[in-house]
Amino acid sequence: MIKADQRHLYVQVIEHIKQDIEAGVFKENEKFPSEFELARTLGVSRATLREALRVLEEEKIIVRKHGVGTFLKARPLFTSGIEELSSVSSMIRAAGMEPGTIFLEVSDTLATEESMEKFDCHKEDSIVTIKRVRTADGEPVVYCVDQVNKKNLQTEATALMKHSIFDALEKNGEIHITQAIAHIEPVGYDQEASSILRCGVDVPLLVLLQKHYTETGEMVLYSKNYFRADKFSFHVVRKRV
Repeated sequence: MIKADQRHLYVQVIEHIKQDIEAGVFKENEKFPSEFELARTLGVSRATLREALRVLEEEKIIVRKHGVGTFLKARPLFTSGIEELSSVSSMIRAAGMEPGTIFLEVSDTLATEESMEKFDCHKEDSIVTIKRVRTADGEPVVYCVDQVNKKNLQTEATALMKHSIFDALEKNGEIHITQAIAHIEPVGYDQEASSILRCGVDVPLLVLLQKHYTETGEMVLYSKNYFRADKFSFHVVRKRV
């Protein structure tokens, strides 16, 4: 029960619900009791409860689905600064889980006009496209589509089942990736990626598009990675100038 004190009732409701979440009363992706039941349990009006739920939704702690109910939002397992150029494997290991690969498709085609512009290469060059599903403790979490100029790939593409593309590109020491230009695009549902990652229409995806460059300014890797938004979050440190 909520007891009267000097704070607004809805603030007390927010703290009470947060304490229940920490105590495990509410589980991730589990539906909350109805507004009527929850308001009665807390001893507050439905108007007070709705204001508390509105704030919790703004804080991305809960998600409210019209006509369905209120659910505790799953916390991302992996978080990373977008300014940090690290591999998916590193992010998974940092969360104390084991990275793996359960799907691999490799195609080799002559450079198109689009890829010639991307890689600043010739039409006689071959572009290798590598599609993989990265897993964390066996669960699919990222669908990776990577493209490289074949002449820069220093290992068999199938070896990427166990090794990162960074390692394959930098194997002979002639290439060293130093930076990337990244764009993040939210995607509600992608027929191919969502199916491969075993998530339905209610699980959004974050698409990270990256162009990776060497210290000499050569673009050597183009990546399009689909991250499950319920598993990953990205942040950026901004400094005042």
